[in-house]
Amino acid sequence: MQLAGQKSIAGQRPCAARTAVKQVRVAPVQASKSQKGRWSAMDAGNDQSDDQQDIARGRGMVDELFQGWGGTAGTANAIMNSSDYLSQAAKTFNNIEDGFYISPAFLDKITIHVAKNFMDLPKIKVPLILGIWGGKGQGKTFQCALAFKKLGISPIVMSAGELESGNAGEPAKLLRQRYREASDQIKKGKMCALFINDLDAGAGRMGESTQYTVNNQMVNATLMNIADNPTNVQLPGVYKNEEIPRVPIICTGNDFSTLYAPLIRDGRMEKYYWNPTREDRVGVCMGIFQEDKVARGEVEVLVDTFPGQSIDFFGALRARVYDDKVREFISGIGVENIGKRLINSREGKVNFEKPAMPLDILIKYGKQLVDEQDNVKRVQLADAYLAGAELAGSGGSSMPEAYAAQ
Repeated sequence: MQLAGQKSIAGQRPCAARTAVKQVRVAPVQASKSQKGRWSAMDAGNDQSDDQQDIARGRGMVDELFQGWGGTAGTANAIMNSSDYLSQAAKTFNNIEDGFYISPAFLDKITIHVAKNFMDLPKIKVPLILGIWGGKGQGKTFQCALAFKKLGISPIVMSAGELESGNAGEPAKLLRQRYREASDQIKKGKMCALFINDLDAGAGRMGESTQYTVNNQMVNATLMNIADNPTNVQLPGVYKNEEIPRVPIICTGNDFSTLYAPLIRDGRMEKYYWNPTREDRVGVCMGIFQEDKVARGEVEVLVDTFPGQSIDFFGALRARVYDDKVREFISGIGVENIGKRLINSREGKVNFEKPAMPLDILIKYGKQLVDEQDNVKRVQLADAYLAGAELAGSGGSSMPEAYAAQ
């Protein structure tokens, strides 16, 4: 029912000229580079904080009432430093220059061992540990470093000093932590390995006089357990079955017969005796003297002159040649002024021309080093002081050699 004076809504005609809505596009306002917002420190590219320390991000951004104390006791202060969360064991070899000699046999052994541990070979028991052993000063560690750089591996490193501790069980726990740390790197898609320097010095037994401690026993047992279960390495007190990537272990040493015999059996450790050939020794010495322009023929004569010396002998020989230059420097400034010139000097580091290294000079200094080695073997004062208990007198050990020859 429609009341009088009212028009039907349906009968109303729309207005012919309806006002068009004009759309206005507003350009976004960008802050100038000099303008800094309140939370700019958390913007992408500006955030310097560690993900483990998010508690420290809001310091100074809200009222102090909600921040706690401003000193070290405040709730917005991180307890640990960011460096505590970073690994101190990861090692890179970017500082090693190119041009050094890598033994083909040495590189072949490491490459095959690493490759086999990352392969899934059917019904093949691949030893997890590669033990490289040999004489002192033969360049085992440096050859490993060159091989790691060649393969693009940044290993997690342990030294023999970390295999003993005043707290029982700490070295074994550290060994598992380092292994899992290397496994995490592999999980991220990076080649990695666990590298243990001088394993026999830390876990071996050097004769009857060496004390065999609980830590020695646990390190040997932990390495055996890891070699048997390389994909299930748990920290002490954790027994969940967690599959982790396999990590090849490479260790160096001088005498692996000092280690626990079941550890070095063939199923767990593959052993490689490193005794560089003449060609290897010449190649390494060419790398030592590469900046001194010593010809290959002279290096071969030098190596043949001292055939019984280790490779580090030639490095010490090169350092001995610089003695004359250092002596000239000291005589020029005076002995009393050495400290002022060498420590925090405004003149910077001491630089002088490289000394010439002709073959006769190298052989002369080499014979001096050999004489010092012979003196250590010839004059064994420990026998005189402990066993013979010689006192100063007509035949005592304090007699100068010139008088003893008379």
